Amino acid sequence: MNRPPHTPRTTPAARPDRTESTESTESAESGTGGAGGTGASGGGPGFSYPEVGATRSAVLPDGYHQLRYATRIGRGQETFAAAGAAVTTWRMHRASGARIRAGAERAAPGVAVKVALGFPPVGLVAPCRVIWTAYEPERTGFAYGTLPGHPECGEEAFLVELRPDGSVWFTVTAFSRPARWYTRLAGPLVPPCQRAYARRLGRVLRRLAR
Repeated sequence: MNRPPHTPRTTPAARPDRTESTESTESAESGTGGAGGTGASGGGPGFSYPEVGATRSAVLPDGYHQLRYATRIGRGQETFAAAGAAVTTWRMHRASGARIRAGAERAAPGVAVKVALGFPPVGLVAPCRVIWTAYEPERTGFAYGTLPGHPECGEEAFLVELRPDGSVWFTVTAFSRPARWYTRLAGPLVPPCQRAYARRLGRVLRRLAR
């Protein structure tokens, strides 16, 4: 199981345990409680779920599928800078095959993002908005939350971290549940697809950061 990280002064996402001895770590679980979150800000206007900002907390909200995934992508300041730029300028997502339409070239709170997956007529368009960002000497990344029309409701954070030993890690933290009939119908297939996509993002980012 994972453990929460130390809490810096800005907006971190939790990082998993046992990362020093493994190339990647992952956990996923489905909460069974209510929709109330812990350590999250209040629901903002326009979002399709109430626990806006909860990816900043070490404890994710109950009632959602929860995902924490981390993988080491390299070492050193140059790798950290390259990976952080790839994450916050949408390059990582685009290189993974997602079609991104964003209201700014770089992630910032309030920026609208549409993520298109697949191809018409069966492709999905997922509207989101950036909630928080981290542009720090040793942490770079952002989180976005779902808007009405997204096939899921919830939040996802993407964070690059330069650790004291010089290693660079990429972390995905997310919580979500179905918001449309077809994602409800897909049921147990959705979390494995989300985990597979997180692993793909890690592989892509490792290549981009070289």
